Amino acid sequence: MPRSTNLHLQEFHPAVGAFAAGDEHHADGLGDAGIAQARRRGRGAGINPSGRHEPTALVSVDDGWGSLDDLPPLKTTVQIEQARKIITRNESPDISFDRSINPYRGCEHGCIYCFARPSHANMGLSPGLDFETRLFAKPNAAELLERELSAPSYQPKPIAMGTNTDPYQPIEKDYGITRAVLEVLAKTDHPVLIVTKSALVTRDIDILAPMAKKGLVKVALSVTTLDRKLARAMEPRASTPERRLEAIRQLSEAGIPTGVMVAPVIPMVTDMEIERILDASAVMGAREAGYVLLRLPLEVADLFRDWLLRLFPDRYRHVMSVLRSMRGGKDYDAEWGKRMRGSGPYAWQIGRRFEIATRRLAINKAKTKLRTDLFVKPTAGGVQLSLF
Repeated sequence: MPRSTNLHLQEFHPAVGAFAAGDEHHADGLGDAGIAQARRRGRGAGINPSGRHEPTALVSVDDGWGSLDDLPPLKTTVQIEQARKIITRNESPDISFDRSINPYRGCEHGCIYCFARPSHANMGLSPGLDFETRLFAKPNAAELLERELSAPSYQPKPIAMGTNTDPYQPIEKDYGITRAVLEVLAKTDHPVLIVTKSALVTRDIDILAPMAKKGLVKVALSVTTLDRKLARAMEPRASTPERRLEAIRQLSEAGIPTGVMVAPVIPMVTDMEIERILDASAVMGAREAGYVLLRLPLEVADLFRDWLLRLFPDRYRHVMSVLRSMRGGKDYDAEWGKRMRGSGPYAWQIGRRFEIATRRLAINKAKTKLRTDLFVKPTAGGVQLSLF
């Protein structure tokens, strides 16, 4: 089902957003025509004249309009994917769960730092603009889940949602796949962990609150920064920081164990906000917290460097130098045990600051352990599977 938004490309290109706000030094002297070109080409355009990250490269033409507001809206398209299975397994020692569900591929939030961007390249699409605008929905997710839960060999453990792309990105309002999945999990008393950047999660309090009473759910809101302008540049379609904090409050007041993910921590850009984010989240009711250091695998490194150079040209070298000091001299180190937290003195300092702040706020003092003993296998799917 095709879907269009009213957002303009201006929101996707931080350099343009900064210029439109009056910070003309961020526009690199492009002029209206040059900025229009950058906006139409999307993520990575400044370092990608050959079109490596985007399928096409456009040539700048002055059409005489002379206004950035006259550019056409950015269209988001959604393709239906008939998945054959919905529960994804992992054996990573860095995370606390071994299974997850992703109702969508790609993510409208458009976070420049998203480590999941390279997954679109596996489908022949761009990790840049395509990842944000050419999305895939799995409307049969709830049906598949019921079948997989009914398998005789299935043993319940918490299922995570929001591990790759956000289950509450804007298209969830139209498709409701995440809600359908939660309905199956609620019906079978199956535990679930949810991580999101969207206040839309509060829509499902009617499902989550009864599950919470049984010890079956935890929710974490990811908060990268409290600076609204910076958040708009990094995460153009995600909920504002204020709305995420308000979501923490609403979930917590509904009796749902709620936490905050300070993620990703970007050195010299957002790391100075760690304590402020934890303070604000604790006031709103967060009782658990975690953090993840910025990860730049594959194409994400080039896309992020381009964004950083355009938005913070004065600190570009310093940011990358500090980041590499935590990644063994590279943009990214995928080694188990290091990819989430980094290594070296600066990474150690971030970790100690986080620990001190959570201890002061009594966050993580007692973590909720989800129950698995209440699980009841669905029967209809079990009958069908027994034929095989």
